[in-house]
Amino acid sequence: MNNAGKLFIKMGLLSLLSVMPLAAQIGNGVDFTASFPFYAGDAKLPAGNYRAFQPDLNAPILQIQTIDGMHSVFVGFAPTQSVQPPRQSAVTFEKYGDTDYLNQVRIEGQDYGIKVDPSKVETQAAADTNAPQHSPVASGQ
Repeated sequence: MNNAGKLFIKMGLLSLLSVMPLAAQIGNGVDFTASFPFYAGDAKLPAGNYRAFQPDLNAPILQIQTIDGMHSVFVGFAPTQSVQPPRQSAVTFEKYGDTDYLNQVRIEGQDYGIKVDPSKVETQAAADTNAPQHSPVASGQ
């Protein structure tokens, strides 16, 4: 293969990689209600009405904040993708024992979403048990 062909392939791969962060954006955020306390990263948050959003669309950081602004936490995430876009936005949780952990955020009509990075405590709890997923109703903004 000649140098021009190699350069073309490298540029194509670089272009694909530069698009990946865009796939993880959740726009204006997702509002949801949790009728139970839950962990987001290492922070325990009370039951209530929340908004999940990216304060910086160029960074893989998600902010979870109560609608009244009284509680807020930042967590890292990894982008996800599915074949079938969800019909409505969803925020899912994993439950280990009596404790719920924020797991994923999916946006209505989008084939991408985000998976919240698990904390060390959640990783250990996951190793000790099988977890059911559950999802309160969420609304995209």
